[in-house]
Amino acid sequence: MRAPLPTLFLCCVALLGCDKKEGLEKEQGAAPPPIASTKPGACAGGGGKVADPVSAAFFPRVAGSYCVDPNGETRAFGEGASGSLDKVCTELFDGECEVYKQFGLQRVVTLRYIDGSGSPGAVNVNLSRFATREGAYGFFTKRVIADGDPLEVAPAALEAGTAAALGTGIAYVWRGQHVAELSYTNELESPDQLKTSSQKVLPPLGKDMGEKLPGDKGFPKPVTALPTEKRVAMGVAFISGDLLDVSGAGPGALGYYKDGERRYRVLSAERADEAGAKDVLKTLRKLDGAKGVKGVLYDAVSFTRKADDQSPAVAWVVGRHEGKLFGVGDEEQVLSSDQSAEEAAKLKLSADEKMTMLSALIEAAKTPASP
Repeated sequence: MRAPLPTLFLCCVALLGCDKKEGLEKEQGAAPPPIASTKPGACAGGGGKVADPVSAAFFPRVAGSYCVDPNGETRAFGEGASGSLDKVCTELFDGECEVYKQFGLQRVVTLRYIDGSGSPGAVNVNLSRFATREGAYGFFTKRVIADGDPLEVAPAALEAGTAAALGTGIAYVWRGQHVAELSYTNELESPDQLKTSSQKVLPPLGKDMGEKLPGDKGFPKPVTALPTEKRVAMGVAFISGDLLDVSGAGPGALGYYKDGERRYRVLSAERADEAGAKDVLKTLRKLDGAKGVKGVLYDAVSFTRKADDQSPAVAWVVGRHEGKLFGVGDEEQVLSSDQSAEEAAKLKLSADEKMTMLSALIEAAKTPASP
């Protein structure tokens, strides 16, 4: 028996309405899924296992209430790993890959920690291995200072038995040839809540990793030669390329200092022998306006650098004792090209003060280090 025409008409209208509703939902997008949380007790079994045999011993399975995600994936790239460094560039580091490579990146392992108490909090860890200890430490200081003024941009020091820093939602740990980057996430927290939570969650994990990572905890020699008095917190950069952006100057350390209103930097470098250190001074003497320093009992040169026409002039004096080099220069972060000479003088050391400081550094280098 055929349905009456009105009934057929109503059915068609209903079907058209459903199709229209479904199309609208597709166009607007379905409602987002609920934020995933781990089940309480997810870490009761002692946490997941790190699948990468090369680095498994470097990761604590449990730190505080967090543990390696039992259902998570360990991914490894580079030497002795299934993934290549080119793959890590496209899948993990994106546009920053060249920054890692310039410090000698060899290998990367990434995994996730989850909260065993059941919150949606998580910590993603990238562990990078570099070709040398100096390259790894250089990358660490690049992350901490990021070419800025450490007084303005550097995160706080983190007690991890080695060099470590703690920022908002992020922590960095260096030891030997490794740098661990720990990032905390929680989609239910506001920025202020995330900052508070990360300062509780990240330190235990950072400290445990600092103890488990292999390699020497000591700093590269140029870093230990920098004076600690008046140095600002986290105020050290290790340059693995060329110091002061002078081609041929080679690697070394820069310290950032503050004395009242005045700011300055100290340079420290060490070459394999005296001839290598002399070559650095020869390179500096070729700079426009550079000249040898007279009246001192060591080899020294003074010069002024400008990044470009709009940048302030930054004055340096650099000296040498055997294979060790030291320098004292202006802090360019507090200077500007539109300052008057009087304004600039209040923010930097005088030429005589720089020479006095340099002479003290050279004299200290002559004294044998205590065993």
